[in-house]
Amino acid sequence: MWRPDVLGDGWQARTIPLRPDYQGEAVATLVRRTPDEPRRRAVLYVHGYVDYFFQTHLGEAWAAQGYDFYALDLRAHGRSLLPHQLANDVHALASYAEELDAAARIVREEEGHELLVVQGHSTGGLITALWAQARRDRADGPALDALVLNSPWLDLNRPWTDRVLTTRAVDVLGRVAPNAVVGQLDPHYGAWLSDPDGGGWEYDLSWKPVEGFGVRAGWLRAIRRGHAAVARGLAIDLPILVCTSTRSGPARRWHEALDRTDSVLSVEQTLERAPLLGNDVTVVQIPGGVHDLVLSPEPARSGYLEAVRAWTNHRLGPALG
Repeated sequence: MWRPDVLGDGWQARTIPLRPDYQGEAVATLVRRTPDEPRRRAVLYVHGYVDYFFQTHLGEAWAAQGYDFYALDLRAHGRSLLPHQLANDVHALASYAEELDAAARIVREEEGHELLVVQGHSTGGLITALWAQARRDRADGPALDALVLNSPWLDLNRPWTDRVLTTRAVDVLGRVAPNAVVGQLDPHYGAWLSDPDGGGWEYDLSWKPVEGFGVRAGWLRAIRRGHAAVARGLAIDLPILVCTSTRSGPARRWHEALDRTDSVLSVEQTLERAPLLGNDVTVVQIPGGVHDLVLSPEPARSGYLEAVRAWTNHRLGPALG
C-alpha cells in the first residue's frame, strides 16, 4: 500500500481511489513521514490552490512535537493529477469530503491514532473548514479534534466590483460553461518563492507553476460559494487556530516587500472572517510572514511553527507518545 515518495528517504505515499467525478477517473494521494515509533497523535496537512505537499520541514516540526505527520494531495493536484484532468479543477468544494474522509479514516483506524489535528493552507484552509462544518452534524461525529489554518482563503482579495458583480456573473457562467477560463494566477508571489535569490524554495514547477493553470468559472463559482458560507457564519465546534501575517502586500504587481507580507490574500479580510468559523477561534499574526507562513524567511518561519506548537500544547496538552 505505502510506496516510496518523490520526497525521498523518510517519506512514503499511497493512492486513495475515488469515485469518478465530472472529469472521470480520480484519485487522491496520502503522503506520510515514515514514523519513527508508534504515536497516538497525528496531523493531516492540506495544501492550497496550484499547490501540493513538499514542505518536509513542516513534517519534521510536527514530529519533534510528538505527532505523526501526513499530507493529502487532493484530486487533480500534484501527485494526484492524472493525464486526462484539468489541473486543480473541481465544481463543488464538497467533492473533497470524499478524500478527506478517507484520509482521516486511514490515519485514525488503519494507522491507529487517537487524536487528529487537521492543518490547512489558503484554499486548503477554506476546504478543511467547510469539511469540519459538514462533519459536525454526522452521526459518527467529527473526524478531527482541532483545526489549524495557515493564511486561510476566506474572501476574494479584489475590489468590490469583483467581489460582488463579477461573482454574480461567475455564478451564472460557472453553471453553463464551467470550464471557461476567467482569470489567471497572479505570478509575483510564486516567482519570488521559487527564485534562488528570493524565497529559494525548490519544488516541482509542473505541479506548482508560477503562472498557474488558468482560473476556471466552475472552480471560482465553487470558491465564492464557500466564501459565502463563511460570511454567513459557520459553527465548527472544535478549537481553531488561524494564523496570518501582520501585513498584506499588493498581489497584482511585483514589490520589494514580497519577502515579508501576504501578497496573495488580504490580512484584513482574514481577521474579519476568522471569528465567523466557530465559537473557539484563536488568531495569531506572524510578523514578517508571507502567504504560506511555513515558507516565510526567518525568523517568521520559526515564529509560525512555535505559535502552532504553543497553541496545540495549550489546547490539546503536550503529546506523550
